[in-house]
Amino acid sequence: MTIAIYSRKHMERLFVRGFPAHTAVISFCDPPETADRKPLDYKNKTDRVFQIELADISYQELAAHGMTYEGYFTEAEELAEFVFAAIRDGYDIIVQCEDGNRRSAGCAAAIHEFFTADGVFIFADYRYTPSQMVFHKVYNALWLSGKR
Repeated sequence: MTIAIYSRKHMERLFVRGFPAHTAVISFCDPPETADRKPLDYKNKTDRVFQIELADISYQELAAHGMTYEGYFTEAEELAEFVFAAIRDGYDIIVQCEDGNRRSAGCAAAIHEFFTADGVFIFADYRYTPSQMVFHKVYNALWLSGKR
């Protein structure tokens, strides 16, 4: 199982070069009210896409956005099921967000941590500033599913 972190720009280049076979995608995009671009279209690229509209905000910013921790990223359990199915079926996983830095890195770190106990390497990599909320929500959903 390979888990890669991609930005929108990197993914657009991959669309041109050729999308890898047997690869599932977890795609984080901005909610429509704050997005300046449409989400990427994975049609004819892969049959496994989990697209999530999720604001790229920190815990400290939740209240200013009218949110609570409990109400942020409520799709995490569905995402966990998607991850388990992709891995069961032998897919590699690409996790993509706008900059390939926060949401995607937090998600990839959680998947790594759950399955191989090495998610910390993403937190230690200077290229990423993983979202701790995304990490916690994904890791917790994977753990609560009990499919380890």
